Amino acid sequence: MTEKFFGKYTGKLGYGNMRLPRIDGELDYETIHKMIDSFMDAGYTYFDTCHVYEASEKALGETLVPRYQREQYQINTKLSLLPIKSAEDMQKQFDTSRERLGLDYVDFYFLHALNSNYLKKADELDAWGFLRSLKEKGAAKHIGFSFHDMPEVLDDTLSKHPETELVLLQLNYLDWDNPKTQSRKLYETARKHNVPISVMEPCKGGWLASEMSESGKFLKSANPEVSVASWAFRFLAELDGIHSILTGMGALSEVEDNIKTFSDFLPLSEKEHDLVKKAVEIINATPSSPCTDCRYCVPLCPKKIIIPAALHVYNDYLIHKDLSSLRHLYYMMGLTGAQPKDCVKCGACDKVCPQHIGISDLMSEITTLMA
Repeated sequence: MTEKFFGKYTGKLGYGNMRLPRIDGELDYETIHKMIDSFMDAGYTYFDTCHVYEASEKALGETLVPRYQREQYQINTKLSLLPIKSAEDMQKQFDTSRERLGLDYVDFYFLHALNSNYLKKADELDAWGFLRSLKEKGAAKHIGFSFHDMPEVLDDTLSKHPETELVLLQLNYLDWDNPKTQSRKLYETARKHNVPISVMEPCKGGWLASEMSESGKFLKSANPEVSVASWAFRFLAELDGIHSILTGMGALSEVEDNIKTFSDFLPLSEKEHDLVKKAVEIINATPSSPCTDCRYCVPLCPKKIIIPAALHVYNDYLIHKDLSSLRHLYYMMGLTGAQPKDCVKCGACDKVCPQHIGISDLMSEITTLMA
């Protein structure tokens, strides 16, 4: 299956384009050029983006596409159903993505962030038929979807849509046996249908890459010679059926470390698997909010609260019990816009959160802390 998609593709590392480096809020194109060149020079070729990832398609269209031959890389972008009301809207969004990327065709085109609600909308709009038509015309070489729901919903979706060539799932060792996310069962469901898997959130939005966390310190003490992030990638890369493991790299050092992990790949030993289980126990014993900064919630907030920023500092408070950083965040948010106290509990954020956090309730908790 890998050869079918990639030809000379040499590994499972994929370049996620959700968390791009910036300077003073603007994309740092000089650094992005270096990151892409290092990735490509090492023989890796798969890039993942989406219409709704801020400036992501545009960045690839200005850094990767003009500087490499078309056959040297593969790009996956996605159709976000949230703003779609008609077939014409789907075509317009696809055309916008192609224009931003500067491409005549995309290698993969996905329905984005499917869950039970979006699956109903996909059926009503015949979004599946739209994807098939793109493939028939050669505008998209392969089709699939990214997914945020339960295993039984994935099973039903793959049964109804055997045209799926690749599915994007949230898999990592922290979520593997988590009853809310059920990564293991999602993986097993895709394998049952023999559909290759692309992985998102292998490091849980950076949670499993931090060397300052208690779990990170534990893994670093177990092997000081490797990065904490490498444990997360090695846990996944040894699994059967993994097409690519996407990681949102925001610095050249991250690209270089990930290349080292995959190029010198060694599966986890039995002892190392036990250490990973202990790391999970350490994380689960630490109270926190599992926000991965996907930002799906941000455009839906009627008060324009920058929710991931609030949750990030809230986590710092839970770990260190220091209100000073939380107060500073509150002050800074007030200078630029809304604060958690402005939440109207509309529930829009809760409906789209892939981590099932219960954001509205946490906004109330943060507000109470600041009272």
